[in-house]
Amino acid sequence: MEHDHSATTGSSTVDILALVLRLALLLSTAFLAGGGLLRTPGQRPRRTLYVLGGVSALLAVVSAFAADVNVIALAIHVVLAVAVPVLPRATRWTSAALLVLVVLETSLGGTGVEFAIDTVFVAAAAVWFGFALLGPATTAAVRPGPLALTLGGLLVLAGAVRFGVSGLGFDRRLYSTLFGLAVVAVVVLPVVASVLAGVFKARAYRFGVLGVALGFVAWSALGAIPVPPPLPVPGVPLLADDAGFPVLVSPQRPGRNVVHFPASAGDDLSVGAGGLVTKAVARPGAEGTWADVELPPGRSDLEIRRGDATSVVEVDAGTAAGPAITDADAPECASAALGGLVAGRADVLSACPSDALTPEDGGALVKLVEFLAGRKPSALTLVEDDSPRGVAAAKLVRETSARTGLAVRPDAGPDTALVVVSGWSAGYTAMTRAAELQRLEPTHQYGLYLAPWLLNGPIVNAVASASLPLRFDPREATAVGYAVAVGDRFGGESPTLGGFRTWLGADRPAGDVQIFAAAQVNAMPMYPTEPHATGMVMNRDYAGQWVPDGTIVPITSVLR
Repeated sequence: MEHDHSATTGSSTVDILALVLRLALLLSTAFLAGGGLLRTPGQRPRRTLYVLGGVSALLAVVSAFAADVNVIALAIHVVLAVAVPVLPRATRWTSAALLVLVVLETSLGGTGVEFAIDTVFVAAAAVWFGFALLGPATTAAVRPGPLALTLGGLLVLAGAVRFGVSGLGFDRRLYSTLFGLAVVAVVVLPVVASVLAGVFKARAYRFGVLGVALGFVAWSALGAIPVPPPLPVPGVPLLADDAGFPVLVSPQRPGRNVVHFPASAGDDLSVGAGGLVTKAVARPGAEGTWADVELPPGRSDLEIRRGDATSVVEVDAGTAAGPAITDADAPECASAALGGLVAGRADVLSACPSDALTPEDGGALVKLVEFLAGRKPSALTLVEDDSPRGVAAAKLVRETSARTGLAVRPDAGPDTALVVVSGWSAGYTAMTRAAELQRLEPTHQYGLYLAPWLLNGPIVNAVASASLPLRFDPREATAVGYAVAVGDRFGGESPTLGGFRTWLGADRPAGDVQIFAAAQVNAMPMYPTEPHATGMVMNRDYAGQWVPDGTIVPITSVLR
């Protein structure tokens, strides 16, 4: 019989009741199927099969009130459970069909290796139960003693493979989590049964039935128990959901760490370790909220508070020192690490994007300055910072400007173009100041231009429109795929260039440079109470956007 385990009921009492009913149903059905498979016409203990058939059918019906059940599967289960004791001539066929249902229910939609080992374990356990019920009578066709050793070996093999595909290693999750304890049970209990089979031969069925039954229950429960997350690795930024919402801890080394929450987690968040709790606040140029936390060496608990609720996330900072990350560059560095985590990689954070100017970004800045030289502004207003990338980028912009005959000056003017090559924090400040200056008087009429790494929602949305030299199209499938992936994994977080690059990995292609314009767009402003046309989508905050509540489009052809 098929149950829907896609969602919990929201009530722990009801969920536990449904799980207990399911396990009791599967165990009684496995005993019934095993007894029916080994029963021969005229064999005496028919009353036991009648009882098991009634219990299995009753539990199937009762479970329909505790969980979503496929009605057709329920009817088939009840008919087969009743038919096993009632139809002696067809007992083996109905038992085999009932055993197939148990395998399907136990596998919970598993395929490949998981379905194969489910079949082996359930079939071996059912045969063991059958001999325990009916007695290991020796016949010419079946020798119960050697068969006990064979069944025990199959159970051990299936348990070992189940451990291999569980995702757990020989670590503390085996004894500190319910899933781990269940995996230990399905590995150890079959070993005990095999030892009994080697010692007691045919009598092992009676002595080992309790161990096999407990192993079967643990095996059946694995599909309903959440798999524990991987253990934290020192130096690898940690992405966890233990608090009920995503949490990013970076770089997960002793000393100063930055903890990031998505905006969807709320703004009433505090976090700390060792009793010192810090409120998470917004940071210029970054989404969500951020807090600095001092982590001690080794394993510790990160305490997260939201309102009156408190949750704990386990971290492991190790003993080695981490990279030196400045306050201004910490959000961009964490966002870049997030891209790798979303892609499923566990890379040690040893450097940040602001540590060096990459050749692809340097080339994009050169083409940007050459493009601006063709437009002939009176000067470039350059905004930089003291990071290694910012210093190198500013030097490159000045050298290219001198080569193309453009002046570079720090102050704004009506006929200037603003070029920002700083990090997120200074870039956001530069954009907000530019927006204010443009509101008061004509300023930077040749445009506002950002370095590629400043493609980030809060920065580009600080002004009505800003332009960037990019080597990819944010509207293409790969870029949209990353935007959707990071939004799904981290509470609606917007994509960033650093995260996109780590998500792609080392083999990312280097495309041609085009100038893209990012703008806040609302072509048909309407009040919420105004009537809208049928089918009109008024929510612009859909998945896959690189610019929240806006758009980004190319405004030049490829720059040669």
